[in-house]
Amino acid sequence: MRRVVIAFILVSLTAGACTLKEDGTSPPRDVAAPPEDALKTPSGLASKVLRVGVGMGRPSLRSTVVVHYTGWTTDGQMFDSSVARGKPETFPLTRVIPGWIEGLQLMTVGEKRRFWIPPNLAYGNDYSQPPEMRGMLVFDVELLAVK
Repeated sequence: MRRVVIAFILVSLTAGACTLKEDGTSPPRDVAAPPEDALKTPSGLASKVLRVGVGMGRPSLRSTVVVHYTGWTTDGQMFDSSVARGKPETFPLTRVIPGWIEGLQLMTVGEKRRFWIPPNLAYGNDYSQPPEMRGMLVFDVELLAVK
C-alpha cells in the first residue's frame, strides 16, 4: 500500500506554491539541507528538535496523532500547512509517508521538530506526484497529542 502524507489535505503544487509571512510558516534558512548538528538515522531521515516536548510517551505505529505542520520543498516553496489553515490535523500514523512514521515515533507530546525527509522516505519516484514532491521534503512538525 502506497503511503501518503495526509492525501486528503495536500495542496497541489500545480495550484501554485506560496511563501507565508512571519507567522512561523516561512521557509527555514536550512531548508536546502540538514545542518551538521541534525540527528541522522540509519534510514537517512534527519531531524532537529526546535522545542522540547513535555510528554513522556511517544507515538507507536498503532497511534493516531494530532499535529500542526508545515512542509516545504528544498527550494523553499511551501506546499502544505495546517498552521496556515489554523487547524491541526489528526491521522493514524500508518497513513503517512515512511519519513513521518519514523520521525513522529522519535517525538514526545509538545515537541516541535524539523525533518529533512529524503526521497526514499517520501514520494521518491511516485510519478503521480508533481516533480517538486519527488525530492527531499522538509517539515516542521509539532506533536500536539497521541491517541
